[in-house]
Amino acid sequence: MALMLLVPTACGGSAISPKKALEANQRVLGQGGGTGNGTIVDPNTGTNVDPGTGTGVPGSGNSGTGGTGGTGGSGGTGGTGGTGGSQPPAGSGIKAGSCAGFKNGKGITDKVIKIGNSSDISGPVPGLFTAAQQATQAYVAYFNATSSICGRKLQLDLYDSKTDAGADQQSYQKICENDFAAVGSMSAFDSGGAGTAQSCGLPDMRTASVTGARNDCSSCFGAQATGKHEFSNAVPDFIVKNYHAASQKAAFLYLNAGAAAENGKYQQKVEEQRGMKFLYSAGIDVAAFNYGPYVQKMKDLGVQYVQFIGAYQQSVRLAQAIQAADYHPTVRMYDPSVYDYNFLKTGGSAIEGAFMFINFTPLEESQPELNLYKKWLKQVAPSAQPTFFGEFAWSAAKLFVQNAIALGGKLNRSTLTASFKPVHAWTGGGMHGPMDVGGKHSPSCVRFLQVKGGKFVPLGPTKYMCNGSSVGR
Repeated sequence: MALMLLVPTACGGSAISPKKALEANQRVLGQGGGTGNGTIVDPNTGTNVDPGTGTGVPGSGNSGTGGTGGTGGSGGTGGTGGTGGSQPPAGSGIKAGSCAGFKNGKGITDKVIKIGNSSDISGPVPGLFTAAQQATQAYVAYFNATSSICGRKLQLDLYDSKTDAGADQQSYQKICENDFAAVGSMSAFDSGGAGTAQSCGLPDMRTASVTGARNDCSSCFGAQATGKHEFSNAVPDFIVKNYHAASQKAAFLYLNAGAAAENGKYQQKVEEQRGMKFLYSAGIDVAAFNYGPYVQKMKDLGVQYVQFIGAYQQSVRLAQAIQAADYHPTVRMYDPSVYDYNFLKTGGSAIEGAFMFINFTPLEESQPELNLYKKWLKQVAPSAQPTFFGEFAWSAAKLFVQNAIALGGKLNRSTLTASFKPVHAWTGGGMHGPMDVGGKHSPSCVRFLQVKGGKFVPLGPTKYMCNGSSVGR
């Protein structure tokens, strides 16, 4: 759901301009552009990319030895520094497998297990998925300060996929050669490395898989699970139950480009299957500035439910056009793309009362795992802000660690990959709704927020609604 503005490019190319990709995913960037400790490698040249303004883990606690010793080359974050304190050890609550028979192998020595993260950092879309890489760094710092896998710490090697399928493939070739597994990666054009990861048997526990090719990769999984043309039943069910009259006079608008257009069409079909009736639907050109004609059409038809798929900037533009037309539909529904401080800041009174559905714990709330992510993010990148993509990257790292600990001496690429397949209700320690990681189905569980008084506040129960998913046909 959080990925619906990214373009599926199963054939391997970058089918949308980097500028549009940035606009569609700007919410990921947060306030800090630094990538934290370690260096990031350009897979083309092998040279280091400027990591920005983040700093290393200070290691001020009573566990670990302080400092994050980079290893050069592929940009390891090394080190065992930490803050100590009362947080539970990483992997706590998991029954550790016996370490008897543990064998070193690709990316594994007597002291470390090397993992790689390839995310869109530099190139034509600077910082697109910096948040995912920062969150993975944060979890590695937390793990190294509190835990180990059969006496081994983690070393994170950082790679830059540069919002480009070719760079993603090159990064994954290096991860195959140098690292045991890939963890927390996120790229808008992740089809590039899909075949490479599968051919070398690389366990690739990603933040999310965006393209069909990556989702088809047998060794690739996403903490934010995705499935083709699936949509949560809970969204239309909530509206039909609580706003029935509006649900019978609905309209669906979407940006007429790439995945937004595709997703808008099949989501409308799912909502129709669940009892909603649509009077109007339309795609809006990405370059369009005047949303007035679309608003006037809905007003003339008596539409009372308006749903929109677009980046927060376009969502604000639609809201302002609705306000300017003195039009007052009962429900204005957005997807997680608008969960962004800038939506509140730029939307002002025009977005007051807007609805949105999400499948993760809002960052404003306190939740044990979310609090750990926030705490350790500040250790590796003090100027960064947590994001929901960061939540899923942290979740990916957590799942990797838990399964590796459980395997113990049986840990290898094949057994780790197999261990992800039975995972069908992963919540990342409660950070997000249940995800069918192994089955690779889109999430069915959502909850709702509303803009009130310039803030995101819960709409209805804070418990997730889980009514299954349907395929838009």
